[in-house]
Amino acid sequence: MFSRVLIANRGEIAMRIARTCREMGIRAIAVYSTADRDSAIVHYADEAVHIGPAPARRSYLNVAALLAAAERTGADAIHPGYGFLSENPDFAAACAMVGVTFVGPPADVIARLGDKIAARELMTAAGLPVLPGALSEVCDASHARRLAAEIGYPLIIKAAAGGGGRAMRVVRQPSDLQPEYEQTTSAAQTLFGDGRVYLERYLPTGRHVEVQVLCDGYGNAIHLGTRDCSVQRRHQKLVEEAPAAQLADGLSERLGDLVIGGCQAVGYVGVGTFEFLVDGADCYFLETNCRLQVEHPVTEMVTGLDLVREQLRVAAGAPLSLRQEDVVLRGVAIECRINAEDPARDFAPAPGVIDAFAPPGGPFVRVDSHVTGGYRVPAEYDSLLAKLIVWAPDRAQAIERMRRALAELRVDGQGVTTTACLLAQVIDHPVFRRAEHDTSLLGTMLSA
Repeated sequence: MFSRVLIANRGEIAMRIARTCREMGIRAIAVYSTADRDSAIVHYADEAVHIGPAPARRSYLNVAALLAAAERTGADAIHPGYGFLSENPDFAAACAMVGVTFVGPPADVIARLGDKIAARELMTAAGLPVLPGALSEVCDASHARRLAAEIGYPLIIKAAAGGGGRAMRVVRQPSDLQPEYEQTTSAAQTLFGDGRVYLERYLPTGRHVEVQVLCDGYGNAIHLGTRDCSVQRRHQKLVEEAPAAQLADGLSERLGDLVIGGCQAVGYVGVGTFEFLVDGADCYFLETNCRLQVEHPVTEMVTGLDLVREQLRVAAGAPLSLRQEDVVLRGVAIECRINAEDPARDFAPAPGVIDAFAPPGGPFVRVDSHVTGGYRVPAEYDSLLAKLIVWAPDRAQAIERMRRALAELRVDGQGVTTTACLLAQVIDHPVFRRAEHDTSLLGTMLSA
């Protein structure tokens, strides 16, 4: 097992990883930018290294600075968390070049699955169903028009690179295609340095369902059940639950079989997630996330597993600690993302200083956060302040527990607005309570 793990990330996920490292007797090494010099992880970690100024490209995305910090502190592994460099094959390869273990899949696997066009081709060959669409990149606006005529409307334009629901645009009629195509390619180039896009059919009322996988370096692969992530704004998740409720008969088992086949087809190693769009009894592969997901705690709550521990074990060369038949899902878990955003202003970021942060308590309530009183929310990074997770024996009780937890949560600050009140409305919505919601729920609520 590793002796020192450098955590190439910030915020709540850095704290989350550091806590498991401490339980495993591994020294946790934090990195921080100038904007994060007073963050919780700096004080919690066994060591902390300043890696640059606030802009991410000069700190958390600075490969040279991260590798220098690993060398300086004697780290034998780097855990990338999620976001930033977590799915960057060049970073994974650079770690290998200097003899530091990257806690994640091999660089070549990340490269193949990180390119969504290549991933669609790979998974189609592996027998996973995909939405009608192009299995190649769009060359120009004229090519987009020809493909759109074949696919039909509505359709969605997606960046081939990146993730997090960014650089995606829905096109409902032919007259909108060219401007939306141009804006998506421009956004993809700006966000990911890769302007390639592809088209696929858009299902406005589908459910976003994903499957957690865990694979070792010896060809063993298991899945850890489903999650429903259908409550989204701008294709970015706000509420997640495990397991996904009221799937069609046999669909959970089918999804499990499909993702194991997908893992084996690409030689996947580590923790990952296969995302699907579900329409009744039909499912369509969307993408693979070669990292820990923000919503991983709901899977941990229903399986009793520590996914960071499993990541570290596999990265250190250990075989899986359990088989598929050992995976037992108990109860229901729900997660709400508490973001520093103002829903009344189209979810505009709302950074500022938090004067008081009081998380909820009680049985089976978990709060993953890096926030304390006096914390200044940086404008330079993602707006996630905390993840509020609850568990209960059944879905109805889990909803009531989340209602209570959201009501107890207190985030007071100068200029800081959060999504907590909106999330309480979602949890109370009769469509959500009946588990009849899909990706259109939040848009319907906000337009009512």
